[in-house]
Amino acid sequence: MLRRIPAIVSLSCWAALAGAEAPPLPAASRGELLYSTHCIACHNEQVHWRDRKRVTDWQSLRSEVRHWGEITSLRWNREDVDEVARYLQAVYYRSLPPE
Repeated sequence: MLRRIPAIVSLSCWAALAGAEAPPLPAASRGELLYSTHCIACHNEQVHWRDRKRVTDWQSLRSEVRHWGEITSLRWNREDVDEVARYLQAVYYRSLPPE
């Protein structure tokens, strides 16, 4: 009987873990939602890591986001541009100085 106790305890712990809910995912930011809805179809992470980067600072990042928003007729306002730029800075352009 004593030999079975570790097996029973292991199975009980495993069953408890299997029934536990996964922790909730963090909510996506507005910038992430805008980017994934309107930009990701043409952009993958390689476009942000290429050798000839056009983005070198916060202003150039905002400028690129605004430029491509205009090219694709998104009609983003300043807040939308800033949100997408903040998202891109957090994910791809971490080395840029803060805004």
